[in-house]
Amino acid sequence: MDEQIVIVGGGLAGGSAATELRKEGFAGRVVLLAGEDELPYIRPPLSKEYLAGTAERSSALVHPAEWYAEHDVELRLGAWVDSLDLPAHAVVLADGERIGYSKLLLATGSSPRHLRGSAFPHARGVHHLHTIADAEALRADLAGGGRDVVVVGAGWIGLEVAAAARAYGNEVAILGRDDVPLESALGVELGAYFGEMHERHGVEVRTNSLVESYEELDGQVTGVTLAIGTVVPADVVVVGVGAVPNAELALVADLPVADGVVTDASLHVGQDVYAAGDVASAFHPVLGRHLRVEHWANAQRQGRAAARSMLGMDVSYDRVPYFYTDQYELGMEFCGYSDLLGDARLVYRGSRGEPGSGEFLAFWVIGSDAPARVVAGMNINVWDVNDRIEALVASGRRVDVGRLADPRVDLAAV
Repeated sequence: MDEQIVIVGGGLAGGSAATELRKEGFAGRVVLLAGEDELPYIRPPLSKEYLAGTAERSSALVHPAEWYAEHDVELRLGAWVDSLDLPAHAVVLADGERIGYSKLLLATGSSPRHLRGSAFPHARGVHHLHTIADAEALRADLAGGGRDVVVVGAGWIGLEVAAAARAYGNEVAILGRDDVPLESALGVELGAYFGEMHERHGVEVRTNSLVESYEELDGQVTGVTLAIGTVVPADVVVVGVGAVPNAELALVADLPVADGVVTDASLHVGQDVYAAGDVASAFHPVLGRHLRVEHWANAQRQGRAAARSMLGMDVSYDRVPYFYTDQYELGMEFCGYSDLLGDARLVYRGSRGEPGSGEFLAFWVIGSDAPARVVAGMNINVWDVNDRIEALVASGRRVDVGRLADPRVDLAAV
């Protein structure tokens, strides 16, 4: 077979892989199979600018439509892959068509978790946010304002949706399971900072709240019932309780799956199969274990790295995970190893001020005052500094905590 690379998944990881293949001079056939009838797109605008009505639909596209033909990438929209025939090096589409490959990239992403069971009927006004169609439907329900919006889940998606809903003039309640929002992502102290910011903007933040069921009337959601029996009124409910990797194709094909498709540091699964993005549980050489990251930067970076790996280039994916958010007047970038935050302590540089309005850096460090290792960093309303924070985290070097906290000391010299 002539060199032919098939990419399953029309998100950022798949689109970035196709881009990198052509950039690196691959002259063989590239087939990009997108399950949705949409051009490959990125997801951050769905809960940020596009949901808020401040960006056009086209802002979410990886490339405009003409790019694919111009770069000889065979983009197949609405092409659902039913199974993998690994011995024959072929993918089988839902309509029975078989497409052969010399190398295969699984970039199938993830899907939102649902609250399942008869207590959670498919009622009008209940939303999950994952696709462009989801964002359009939710924006239509939010845009008029004056509605009771309940957000189930106090993670990043939940807080971003809450901020957008408030900006449209809705009453908003956030229901979180932990003591503070974002507790698992940032810890109690900074999670509380984000929670207080939302309260300052009129959001009701209910922590330690377990959701029992939806209330509905004639198929329209009317409220959310908590385990303690309280009913929170709702015209609109947004469920943001995490995501699960779309690893079914790999699982049925007996490829290694454990919280995603398991790869080595080169993103190679085995048998000429590779994986990237939300679906990939990739061995991270710095951490010495497998790591699955759902943020957009990882999808973009891993897609590019997987393309180079499929071309036989030396790849060891060791990037520091990165994430950003915009909520009200707050802009934030985070980079680091979230799983290590539980053993770390916080060091601040700059002034926190009122929740959401300050300008400061926060670092998570492990070890004694001198020296200590920085395992994550976050900049709040401070720009053009993330590259230096990422370099500091990636270096693994020991730093003086006093100098780290001193804004007069350059981060390269701490």
